[in-house]
Amino acid sequence: MKALRPLVALPCMLVACCVPPAPEPTPSPPVQRAPAQTPPPPPPPSAPPANWMDAAQTTGDWSWRQTSGGSQALFGAPGMAPVLVLQCSRAQSQVLVVRSGAATAPVPMRILTESQTKTVSAAPDNGGKSSLVAAISARDPILDAMAISKGRFAVETGGQSTIYVPSWPEVTRVIEDCR
Repeated sequence: MKALRPLVALPCMLVACCVPPAPEPTPSPPVQRAPAQTPPPPPPPSAPPANWMDAAQTTGDWSWRQTSGGSQALFGAPGMAPVLVLQCSRAQSQVLVVRSGAATAPVPMRILTESQTKTVSAAPDNGGKSSLVAAISARDPILDAMAISKGRFAVETGGQSTIYVPSWPEVTRVIEDCR
């Protein structure tokens, strides 16, 4: 009986060898990458408001300080250079409107209030690199309009962005210091 075992095992092994090999797996379909999505175009710049009083306020706050020749109201973001300064010059009985910006020659500066608009000439200061200065008589009615202009006024200067500022007490204080 022991002799029969190899005879039975041999045909079983031969049959096992005759089994066809497992089929090769079918290749997976090629992966198609989605086309790179382009970001949507930026929204078109919003048109300036029809009424300047509807424009967003320029970033910043007013501060006031005494100077040797009068006083100053400075408007700007904390820790940054002011973008607008109203300075009393008692000796000349003038309020100087100083705004950041550069020009090589005098440019028109337009001051807009709720009740009045006035255009003055702003000359470059410091060699035209950092500011533009306009002098307004301390008795000019535009100063009163700036102080009580329904909460805000604007300063437009050729070639520069318009500055929209609130009519806070610092503005009135500088004007009154010059009168």
